[in-house]
Amino acid sequence: MTKIVIASRNRGKIKEIKSILEDLAIEWQSLNDYQDMPEIVEDGRSFFDNALKKARAVSEFTGEMALADDSGLEVDVLDGEPGIYSARYAGETATDEDNNRKLLARLANVPPDKRTAAFRCVLMLYHTDGHHEHFEGRWCGRIHHEPVGTNGFGYDPIVFLPDHGITVAQLPDDEKNKISHRAQALGKLKISLQNINH
Repeated sequence: MTKIVIASRNRGKIKEIKSILEDLAIEWQSLNDYQDMPEIVEDGRSFFDNALKKARAVSEFTGEMALADDSGLEVDVLDGEPGIYSARYAGETATDEDNNRKLLARLANVPPDKRTAAFRCVLMLYHTDGHHEHFEGRWCGRIHHEPVGTNGFGYDPIVFLPDHGITVAQLPDDEKNKISHRAQALGKLKISLQNINH
């Protein structure tokens, strides 16, 4: 059976990846199974750079195939902020709430029609022989005026989906797992993994 290490300790992200790919014959591990794995400094200039750096480091450390994801939120009126800094937008030790608060403050005087944004995801699958493949997804919405909903993590409570009339954090998991930026990228990855297994 193919073994793949998810290059993350984020339980929400790991759960999401496993649930979307659960019907594949893959043994999943994560960095929670490798507590001695050194911290990876995400100093790339793009989601692609960071995902590749993480996947390569984890594959080389574990000796297994590795799957890394770098994703974030890009707000149009802020020229793509927070972008690659999404997880640490309000500082290195920032919580999701801190990041959401900072973003809402930055957009305090911006009218609803100018609050367009998109979640972006770059997934990197790094093979033990050093070759790699990447898969991308993009999910558009609008920044809400306040956090609403308790599902999900990160910026989910403040990203409003006009087509659904609710925020991402109000979407049931099974719905999110069909349409999110990560779901889109994972759908492309799934096709590639099915080919490995056959």
